[in-house]
Amino acid sequence: MFSDLELQRLRDPNEVRAQELLGAHPMQQDGVDGVRFAVWAPNALRVSVVGSFNDWDGRRHPLSNQQGFWSAFVPGVGRGALYKFELEDREGHLLPLRADPYAFAAELRPQTASVVSGLPTKRALPAERAAANRRDAPISVYEVHAQSWRKGRDGGFPTWEELANSLPAYAAGLGFTHIELLPISEHPFDGSWGYQTLGLFAPSRRFGDPEQFGLFVQACHDHGLGLLLDWVPAHFPTDAHGLARFDGTALYEYADPREGFHRDWNTAIPNFGRDEVRSFLSSSALYWVERWGVDGLRVDAVASMLYRDYSRPAGEWVPNHQGGRENLEAIALLKHVNEAVGREAPGSMTVAEESTSFAGVSQPTYAGGLGFHFKWNMGWMNDTLRYIHEDPVHRRFHHHLMSFGLVYAFSENFMLPISHDEVVHGKGSLLDKMPGDEWQQFANLRAYLGFMWGHPGKKLLFMGQEWGQRGEWNHEAGLPWHQLDHTPHAGVRKLVADLNHLYRSESALHRLDCEATGFEWRVLHDEQQSVFAWLRRDGQGGEMLVVCNFTPVPRHGYRIQVEGSWRERLNTDSEHYGGSNIGNGPQALHADHGQLSLTLPPLATLFLSR
Repeated sequence: MFSDLELQRLRDPNEVRAQELLGAHPMQQDGVDGVRFAVWAPNALRVSVVGSFNDWDGRRHPLSNQQGFWSAFVPGVGRGALYKFELEDREGHLLPLRADPYAFAAELRPQTASVVSGLPTKRALPAERAAANRRDAPISVYEVHAQSWRKGRDGGFPTWEELANSLPAYAAGLGFTHIELLPISEHPFDGSWGYQTLGLFAPSRRFGDPEQFGLFVQACHDHGLGLLLDWVPAHFPTDAHGLARFDGTALYEYADPREGFHRDWNTAIPNFGRDEVRSFLSSSALYWVERWGVDGLRVDAVASMLYRDYSRPAGEWVPNHQGGRENLEAIALLKHVNEAVGREAPGSMTVAEESTSFAGVSQPTYAGGLGFHFKWNMGWMNDTLRYIHEDPVHRRFHHHLMSFGLVYAFSENFMLPISHDEVVHGKGSLLDKMPGDEWQQFANLRAYLGFMWGHPGKKLLFMGQEWGQRGEWNHEAGLPWHQLDHTPHAGVRKLVADLNHLYRSESALHRLDCEATGFEWRVLHDEQQSVFAWLRRDGQGGEMLVVCNFTPVPRHGYRIQVEGSWRERLNTDSEHYGGSNIGNGPQALHADHGQLSLTLPPLATLFLSR
């Protein structure tokens, strides 16, 4: 079934469209309609395709072997047919039926068969989207777990059509520029939130037919939103129908458990150095961008890929061939993926969830970096959440936690994440982390969000936090939308919308997000009063002054060293957001001999433009 040229492509570690050859492809051969099935299983003694079209009988449609790639054309099979592969290992033992690693659709769990569905048509990224994904563009991401944002009309999973009719309009109305979905590729266990995926080419059946996913992508673009997908190449679950020991050997994973077993998640680690596995993963990455037209990928658990000793005690990991701890094969794969996505889908973006100080994550590969466009700033997130959790009377002893991020803020192209990981497993919601009575909790939250939106770096907020959700996120239930009936929650949502619109409209707040020239401290060492102030600049004359007061004490006549005249643009203590409405009013404020006198509201952040 494969020509010599096709076999050469399948052997090429740099191949990024292996799904065009492997998997199930409806086609016509010699005037007969049917499906070509193809799978990689080099150590199998026999491979057959079984399904609804042959009574799941492995004797009916054996596949032919070409250098470890098995294939056959089966006439009369059409779209929607269920199928799996039946394999005998090299000793002749029958293995559990395997789902197709390259399947473009699958059954709804707990069923596990693959479904014949052709490749989606290629979708070019709209030109205006490329501009919106740039390093100097305002990027504010609304992170969403699709199945628990809102329940469907029947109380179960929402369909892609239901999501398309509500989610993009909601996010766009709040001023977000992008939606990021937790993994929507097919996965067997709901409780993994999609992070233990086995269907790296299949939109989950939980939300309906895969073809409907295209409706959601288009709805995002129609509302001026980009769409990012969580993509998980770092590990996969060991379910019997999946990739683990696929042909009776460690095929997709490292054979040595010191390399191939992830202790934290009880999952398998892909053999990043194997040519066919490298092609499998990089083909999946490009597939979502090229075939579904999404704006980019947020790559999960990058730190676990970079280090061979990640979460492993001494003596239980294997050094690289140079004797070091870095996983050189994974590093090469990440560079390759980022280069391929950048080359084949220009204007798209990749974002790394990387929690260490590995150098050059968001630097170009030609400069020695990994080639991601942005990196999550986990250090900023951990430090600032520790600070804001402190009672205001103690914050003067932890002042450095809010400022330390600026020491390294421009070493990478950073995104500031308050993600799903911060509102589960006993951590409490963002609002629940705040000290004090209810009024102070909401004021602290509003001040913190103002600090975040005024800070250099792109923004990311997990669903529910845009109104200060009370209580942890529950992936089995829809969001508690009824909380918006409580005025303080509604006030927080108004604030997030206004922060987004200010961030997008004022180039001083976004154009130099990743450049040191766009930031200058004005008040850094006022530990006793827990006040911070800084200037944001766009490099073209635009300036924004951001001032934070992290105590519940109003401060009148607070002097900041700046020149010129200023006007208050946003005050997180405004009555519109549920605050006490202390501030500086709409009038122009004039610096006197380089000193601007301000009224600082309690537990609040101010934005003033020149």
